[in-house]
Amino acid sequence: MDRKPQYLQTGTTQRDRWMISYSDIMTILLILFISIAAQAFQQRLHAVPVTEDASAEKPKPVLLQAPPVETPPEYGNLRDAQKALQERGIDPKLEPRGLVISLPQAILFPSGQDEISDAARPLIWKIADVLAAMPNKVTLVGHADAVPIHTSRFKNNFELSAARSLKLLEILSSHYGIPESRLSAASYGSYSPKAPNDTEDGRAENRRVEIVILPESAP
Repeated sequence: MDRKPQYLQTGTTQRDRWMISYSDIMTILLILFISIAAQAFQQRLHAVPVTEDASAEKPKPVLLQAPPVETPPEYGNLRDAQKALQERGIDPKLEPRGLVISLPQAILFPSGQDEISDAARPLIWKIADVLAAMPNKVTLVGHADAVPIHTSRFKNNFELSAARSLKLLEILSSHYGIPESRLSAASYGSYSPKAPNDTEDGRAENRRVEIVILPESAP
């Protein structure tokens, strides 16, 4: 019997086994390299960040300060007048239009009238004393609430608040020596309220006469 084919088959089988072992080794090495690379990637991904040394001195933030607001030169004596009035128990407000002294109607006038009450005269004297010591012009502004009126003297709140500002002008000029050339009168009626007109307290705030001391540069 011829055994040559069996010899050839045996040689081929051994060679195939050698090739299979070599492939297994390469596969194992490839898997090993992939595992090493994956571990390195995971370590980089989960690396703990380096913390700063708490003892190291940190730079301090620079705080930018706004430049001081300078009072216009013509407002200088208004601040002096404000201080002088505060020393007399009066609390005026410095506004863009000037130094404003707000006097409630209840202090100056009986309801619906333009005659200044005797009880208000000491207060007016304190204000006139400060006005006499400065050259600024002064505007007297009458205000009213929104409740309509109609009397034998006044048809509406606008006329009433105008009459009250004119009466205060007359008193300052004739009784306290403030020159009429420095004084003017105006009326806003109910059209410039300080507070809502839907409550009694709000309406009381709106019934007032304002003495506005103008800046020196005002015409």
